[in-house]
Amino acid sequence: MAFVVIYDACVLYPAPLRDFLLRLARTGIVQARWSDEILDECFDAILRERPDLRPKALERTRQLMQQAIPDCMVSGYQDLVDGLTLPDRDDRHVLAAAIRSGAQTIVTFNLKDFPHDALDPFGIEGRHPDDFVMDQLGLAAGLVVGALIEQVAALKNPPMTREQVLDRLRDCGLVQSMAKLRELLGGR
Repeated sequence: MAFVVIYDACVLYPAPLRDFLLRLARTGIVQARWSDEILDECFDAILRERPDLRPKALERTRQLMQQAIPDCMVSGYQDLVDGLTLPDRDDRHVLAAAIRSGAQTIVTFNLKDFPHDALDPFGIEGRHPDDFVMDQLGLAAGLVVGALIEQVAALKNPPMTREQVLDRLRDCGLVQSMAKLRELLGGR
């Protein structure tokens, strides 16, 4: 059975990474979860950085994410928030959602905000998305390769080559895992 992961807002923020992580979850190797609060944080940040984007378009993206991953939404965690301690109080909702959903991993760039001593009592670990993808490559390389190929095929406006997608994901912070995928795909 696939293990449960929480995708933090920061890994859902870059569109190429969000797309790839959702496609990984659709393979069934992990069960991705997030909350409305995580999505609010993500899409509020996108709108701050990209005021040219239409809020309705982002709302559609949010709906498509929820349709793509059945049972992705975590609720009923709010009562846990006040009892949690993290370096950044604003991240407690992420840990609370992880606890409530039975997640084993929080996939985040902000590892310093999710230290081992705060997560260990709950049997949860924080993983950088690059390490997370490397883990998935170790477990099911074929499924990860398939997720990448599916992402490349889906990009129509503008279309992108496999190398371009690998480069974009590398630029999103997936340095080791994209190098490994290149190697598996016989690339440079």
